[in-house]
Amino acid sequence: MPATAPLKIVAVAAGLSTPSSTRLLADRLAEAARERLAAGQDRRVEVQAVELRDLAVDIANHLVTGFPSAGLEKALDAVTGADGLIVVTPVFTASYSGLFKSFFDLVDHTALTGKPVVVAATGGTPRHSLVLEHALRPLFAYLRAVVLPTSVYAASEDWGSHGDEYAEGLPSRIRRAGSELASAVTGRTVSGASRALTLDDGEDAVVPFAQQLADLRIS
Repeated sequence: MPATAPLKIVAVAAGLSTPSSTRLLADRLAEAARERLAAGQDRRVEVQAVELRDLAVDIANHLVTGFPSAGLEKALDAVTGADGLIVVTPVFTASYSGLFKSFFDLVDHTALTGKPVVVAATGGTPRHSLVLEHALRPLFAYLRAVVLPTSVYAASEDWGSHGDEYAEGLPSRIRRAGSELASAVTGRTVSGASRALTLDDGEDAVVPFAQQLADLRIS
């Protein structure tokens, strides 16, 4: 009997600094999804991080020449081949970063069709949290992905004052987003009911990401 393919969760982080709160948030979201998937089914779960900082020059060259480097092509394949996607950007000028947008400009506009995505962002102040709704959701709706109900924004104050310790509130949002991604990947509703989601879901679908799938029918 052939081995069952693992479930693949890919986390894309567009942070520029080292260490990066953007990468830290991506890792914690991925771990929350992995834990829920490992507890809820028997398939192996693989988590891969794509650090856009390391691909910045390759992204710029691809935009100019139209030819990706081997490393960039591997990253694009990982994103388009994932069962579930986590995307995290720092907030620059009240929107996603140029590096983040440039990377997703290289993704074919149909390649993420129906793929469940958790959108997240980091910033210095809570005032920029609406970037999730005003910028990230529209971008991934255009890419025909299924943006999950819970998005996560982490301001500097959310991380607490002791390095790896982070404040009350952010952990629960991370767990909720990870749980929603796990449910979407395995075909369950957010409430946990067993259900296979397809692009043929109709208008009576009962959860937000199933409703979005209905909107993504391919003619």
